[in-house]
Formats: sequence, structure tokens, C-alpha cells
Amino acid sequence: MTDHEAGLLDRLKSWPLALLPHQLLSHVVRRATRWRVAWWKNLLIHAFIRHFRVNMGEAEQADAGAYPDFNSFFTRALRTGVRQQPDDPDAIACPVDGRVSQAGAIADDRVLQAKGHDYSLTALLGDDAARATQFAGGHFATLYLSPRDYHRIHMPCAGKLLETTYIPGRLYSVAPHTTRAIPGLFARNERLVVLFETPAGPMAMVLVGAIFVSCMETVWGGIVNPRRRMALQTTRFDEPGCTPVTLGRGAEMGRFNMGSTVILVYGPGQMAWTEPLLPGQAVRTGQTIGHWLPG
Repeated sequence: MTDHEAGLLDRLKSWPLALLPHQLLSHVVRRATRWRVAWWKNLLIHAFIRHFRVNMGEAEQADAGAYPDFNSFFTRALRTGVRQQPDDPDAIACPVDGRVSQAGAIADDRVLQAKGHDYSLTALLGDDAARATQFAGGHFATLYLSPRDYHRIHMPCAGKLLETTYIPGRLYSVAPHTTRAIPGLFARNERLVVLFETPAGPMAMVLVGAIFVSCMETVWGGIVNPRRRMALQTTRFDEPGCTPVTLGRGAEMGRFNMGSTVILVYGPGQMAWTEPLLPGQAVRTGQTIGHWLPG
């Protein structure tokens, strides 16, 4: 198949999504995945395990029937020791199970989305130029979680929470064919930008919502946008009177109550990827993906 044919197929699969009522569908799915009628939740869970070949041997609760609803199964914890953190204290650990969508340098406020597509870092971070400036010339990694993956998100390094910004938006699919077809996808979808101060400087973790998802959660605040009517909102955690939140490397920081994408963003001169992170490369929580640079 030629690049032109592949591009046309991606567009044919992706653009009809623009006509769907994203928020309504996500609301329906959210309700359906929390329905605790035994026959319903067991039907969903067992069908999902068969279709996506989920490895329940890694789960803390291996009995699929023991989960009270589908969402509890989807956000299941892993057994202790299944994912190990690096021994090297200067290592940056992968925050999720999934695959690399893109990774590399940030050049002139542009972040690579897919071949032939890039988007604005400033737009991704909520159209805040001051927030984006501290990452100009830095590095990013976009990590895609498929439905079969473990959906808890862990800290790639130790960090003190500075602020969160919820940004409303569309809910396009974030599957690979969609990222190749829809320009500026990650800066158009609903997302939560989380800023941390790390031993080597600022780090942003961007949790991107998607169709049938749109339900992100953090360990300090619970479900983001529970009423589905929130406007853009920034919350500071480093001001007087705020309860400080500090998380160590490997600590859970949040989860997707369905699957989506995490984008890591670091400032210039802070770190380097351990090796080239190639599109489609499988990664696992705790895997070393980078190191701090000597400061």
C-alpha cells in the first residue's frame, strides 16, 4: 500500500467520527460501564477479556467475576512485583503500559503528532505562552494506551505538584490511524495538563481524553470534570493554604476510566531519552525510557 493509499484509508476511518455526538456517547458508555447488574457486567468483562486477550495473571484480582462493575475491571490494579521500577535513581521510568506514538525534541513550539502533522505546544498546554515557554527546546514523548493495556498512570520521576489545568475539547479517537489523519488532534481533545516540579526542573504530564473515555482521575482530586460541564480551569497547589502533593517515582498519579494517551514534556537540558523511542514501540510501566542529564 502506498503512503497516499494509507493516508486516504486513515481519513476515511477517522473523519466520520467528527459527526458523532462525542460527549453524549461518552456519557452513555460511562453509565454502562458502571452498571452493577451481575449478568451485564460479567458479559462485558468476559467479552472484553476474550476479544483483547487480556492477561489476567498480572492482575491483583485475577477473578474476573469479582469486579463490581466493568470500570473496576478496566482500571484494575496489578500484582505487586509485576512492574519493577529502575534501580538507577537518575532513570526516568515509563508512566504507562502502551506504545510510543511519537517522541523527540520540541522545535519552535511544535510537537510532532505523526508523519506530516505537528501541533502547537502552547495550544496543547492551554494556550498559555508562559507555561509553554519553560518547555521550549525540550523533549516530549506521546504514549498511547490501547483498550487491552493497564490503565493506571504512574510517576516517571519524583515530583511536587504545582498546578493542574483542565481544558475542555472534542473527544476524537486517539488510535494510530486517527493521529495520522486529524491535524492537531491532541490540542483539540479534552485534556488535563498536570505540572510538577522535579529535581531537574519542570515536567508536564498531559492526560488526553478520547471518545468513549473522557473520564480521567487523579489520586489527589478524584474524577476530573464529573458533571461534564466544566470550562477551562486552573488549580494551583503551591500557594499558601494549599495541601502539598508530592509523589515519588513509580507512585500512582491517576488513571483513565477507559483508554487514551499520556504526553510527557520536559524542559531543555533536563534529560535525554535512553534510546530512540520509535513509533509503535511497546513500553511498560517502570521501564527506563530516559535519564537526567548532569546539572
